[in-house]
Amino acid sequence: MLSRVADSIYWTSRYIERAEAVARFIAVNLNISMDLSTAGNQQWKPLVTTTGDDEAFTEIYGAATKRNVIEFLTFDRSNPNSILSCLINARENARSIRERISAEMWEHINRFYLMVKDVGDAEGILDDLPDFYEAVRNSGQQFVGVTDATMTHGEGWHFCQLGRFLERADKMSRILDVKYYILLPSPQHVGSAFDDLQWGALLRSASAYEMYRQRFGRIVPQNVVDFIMLDKEFPRAVLHCLTRANESLHAITGSDIEGFTNLPEQRLGQLRAEFAFTSATDIISRGLHEFIDDFQQRMNLVGESIGTTFFSLQTA
Repeated sequence: MLSRVADSIYWTSRYIERAEAVARFIAVNLNISMDLSTAGNQQWKPLVTTTGDDEAFTEIYGAATKRNVIEFLTFDRSNPNSILSCLINARENARSIRERISAEMWEHINRFYLMVKDVGDAEGILDDLPDFYEAVRNSGQQFVGVTDATMTHGEGWHFCQLGRFLERADKMSRILDVKYYILLPSPQHVGSAFDDLQWGALLRSASAYEMYRQRFGRIVPQNVVDFIMLDKEFPRAVLHCLTRANESLHAITGSDIEGFTNLPEQRLGQLRAEFAFTSATDIISRGLHEFIDDFQQRMNLVGESIGTTFFSLQTA
C-alpha cells in the first residue's frame, strides 16, 4: 500500500475518533457541572488544560467561560483539535482516498461533517448541548460500524484500526485525568456522595457505566481506574485499545506478535506489556495524573515512530 494512502486512512480514523472523544470530554463536564451548586468558569478551564490547548485558547478567548470553551472545543476552525476541525481533516483525508474506502464510509463522513457545521452556523447551541454531543458520539460509533461492515479487512482496514485504537487509548486516559486530577473541587469531597456522582458521570461519558456495574457493582475510585485503564475486554479500556492496536500493527507488518521488527512495534509492545502487568493500586500509588502524563508522552512517541516508519517512505 502506498504510504500516502496508508497515511490518509490512518488519520481519517484518528480524526473521527478524536471528534467523538472531544464530545465525550465536554459531556462529562456538562454532567459533572449539573451536580455542582457553585459551577462557574473554574469548571471549564480544566477541559482546555487537559486537551493541551491552554495557550491557544487564552490568546483567542481569554476567560474560560462555558460558552468560550464550548465554542473553542467544538466549532473553532483555528483550533486543530476542535470537533469541526477534526471532521474537516477527516473529510479531506477521506476525499483523497475515495477509491480506497467504501462509498458508505465517505457518505457517512460527509453527513457527519455537515451536521456539525450546520449546528455551528446556527444560533442557540447552548440550549440543546446534551442532545448535540450525543449525536456526535453516535455518529462516531456509527462510522466504526460502517467501516467494519463495508471495508475489506486487509492492510487498509488495519491502518484504520491502528489509528482508532491509539487515539481512543490516549483520549480515554485524558477523560479519567479530567475527573481525578483537575475537576475534584476539594479533598473533602473524596468518598462522598458528590464524589460518586462525578465518577458515575465519568463512566457514563465513556459509555462504561453499565459494564462497570456488571463487573464491580458499587462505584469505588480504584475500581474505576482499574476498569478504564486495565480491563482486557471492555472496548474502550486503555489496555484493550493498546492490545487491538498492537494486533493491527503486527498484521500490517506480518511479523510475530511476540517480538518486534521496527521501532513502532517495540514502543507499542513495551507500553502494552507494562499495562498488562500493572495494577490499579500501582497506578494510584505512583500518582494517577503522573502515570497518565507519562503514558501520553509515550503515546506521542509511538505515533511519531509510526509516521516515520510507514508514512515517510515516499521521501526516504
